[in-house]
Amino acid sequence: MSRFIRKMSRRATVQALIALPALKLFGNQPAPANPGGIDPDEIVEIDGWILRRSDLA
Repeated sequence: MSRFIRKMSRRATVQALIALPALKLFGNQPAPANPGGIDPDEIVEIDGWILRRSDLA
């Protein structure tokens, strides 16, 4: 591990340290309400017809 740290340039080390706070922004994302991503009550248009997604199944 220490060999890897020695090979890193100062610029790469500084960039990595700057990126750490930015990673926290992505860590606290709320989980989606619908894990499948498909809402059965979503309204869609198919060939000019306005339907609910649940009507298609």
